Amino acid sequence: MGPEEFDRNVELALADAQLRRNFAFAMGSFIARRQAVFSDAAQTERLRGQGQALKRRVLSRLPELLEELEANCTRNGIQVHWAETPAVANRLVLDIIERHAATRVVKGKSMVSEEMHLNAFLEKHGVEVVETDLGEFIIQLNGETPSHIIVPAIHKNKQQIARIFHEKVPGAPYTEEVEELNAIARATLRRKFAEAGVGISGVNFAVAETGTLCLVENEGNGRMCTTLPPVHIAVMGLEKVVEKLADLPPLLRLLTGSATGQFITTYVNLISSPRRAGEKDGPTEVHLVILDNGRSRIYADPELRQTLQCVRCGTCLNHCPVYTRIGGHAYGFVPGADRQDPQPPGFRTGPGRRPHHGLEPLRRLRGGLPRQDPHHRAAAAPAQRGGVTGGRERRARPRQPPQPNGAAGLGRVAVSQHPPAGQPPAELAAGPHRQRAAPGGAPGALDPLPKGAPFRPHPAAPPGEGDRNQR
Repeated sequence: MGPEEFDRNVELALADAQLRRNFAFAMGSFIARRQAVFSDAAQTERLRGQGQALKRRVLSRLPELLEELEANCTRNGIQVHWAETPAVANRLVLDIIERHAATRVVKGKSMVSEEMHLNAFLEKHGVEVVETDLGEFIIQLNGETPSHIIVPAIHKNKQQIARIFHEKVPGAPYTEEVEELNAIARATLRRKFAEAGVGISGVNFAVAETGTLCLVENEGNGRMCTTLPPVHIAVMGLEKVVEKLADLPPLLRLLTGSATGQFITTYVNLISSPRRAGEKDGPTEVHLVILDNGRSRIYADPELRQTLQCVRCGTCLNHCPVYTRIGGHAYGFVPGADRQDPQPPGFRTGPGRRPHHGLEPLRRLRGGLPRQDPHHRAAAAPAQRGGVTGGRERRARPRQPPQPNGAAGLGRVAVSQHPPAGQPPAELAAGPHRQRAAPGGAPGALDPLPKGAPFRPHPAAPPGEGDRNQR
């Protein structure tokens, strides 16, 4: 989207009084609930520091942990597939669906699938995709994309939702009663769950130690998607890996508290295998598709690497003064659903528009957004700005040239040619080894280090960055 189109979208959003009222109501509620569950400032800072340390430790061992995740998932019976790009990931998902002759899939909320534009791809190939998260179901009926990564239909009020149900759900009466609207959605979706051949979900965390996929939700639709259909496909970005099962409680506390103002969600699903002998429910096949899509390039950049600590809680959206006034649709994509552009919406407003620098105390895992602002802006508009932003010179990093064998960034853990289901990629077959940025190489290039060697960041990392990453 160009700046002219963005400006037009902004003007339309600012002129929509109902949209502004809907966002004002929703954001006030979000902020109040989050403050209630994080009312003890000292305790919150300790928890935040613990979560940050856990995620930094993951980044210091990321290639090794991804290999461990794959090995343990495979041992458990989960078939692992690697995708360098959304096109490869989409093809992998479609191949699995076609192999089982499925024509309908039920889908839980997944921002990675939005990043992949998975729904449109599958529908183009004759597969019916049914969103089962209530918010996603509402906007799918209305032909829209999510406006928020946690509450997709945040831009709608109950009167608007009532009209959508009445017009788009056959036989649905017009009602503004929330219980009756929920009943309409429940009756419609239960039939879809029973008839679907494949269920698709996202992944909040993937535990390398045990090969376990963790999904959190409040509606039960995620559990239905992952247990009723005979095949379950989970899609995730490679940054979702965590080291140990014991790491989940503090990370879940930060995620759910920040995202929905809850100490814990209604459902916490831990999936470690397909249905085993003697079990009465669950899919007979579980597949995990791990997507790169620029994450390895981010990982290789010491300024951007911190963004991979993000747990997608949506707090930055709820406090961003730009987003809260115009919503997500003005940007032409789902804010927070694109790892190649790891910024909150306020940073995408273009040269000359002041971003919000008050987000850092709200970021659950200290993503370093204010530090990254000049870096993003210099990279986005070096010609217009002469590489100078905020009084400091920043040079935009050149795009990494294509790597041999379709690999980019993390190389051996992000490959475009996937192996037979359940088999490790050729780049991983030689055994685990750590990686670091190759001295003098391209910004995203990595070379192997012997196992046990200390992790070092890219040579351009600022002083002290290496020490903070050695955990």
